[in-house]
Amino acid sequence: MAGEVKRSRVLDLIFAVYEDRKTPRRRTLKAAKIVHYHGEPIDCVVRDLSATGAGLVIESPIDIPPRFCLLFEGDKTCRVVRRSGNKIGVAFE
Repeated sequence: MAGEVKRSRVLDLIFAVYEDRKTPRRRTLKAAKIVHYHGEPIDCVVRDLSATGAGLVIESPIDIPPRFCLLFEGDKTCRVVRRSGNKIGVAFE
């Protein structure tokens, strides 16, 4: 088990360098909500997480504003830094 944890951390660091990230992201699978002033909260799934941002999966990228509040382990103000299909990358502010 300890070998698996160490190996996972090494892979996270490699991916952080490859993806040009400031901090490595941990893989996760947790429900969250996108809250903004223009409509109802939007359900999403946090797929990866770091101290500085997250990767989210949403049903539809339509109507996702450039800045919003992510309800996940407390409130986090986010700005969208990447969009690709139904996936968005956010940086925490």
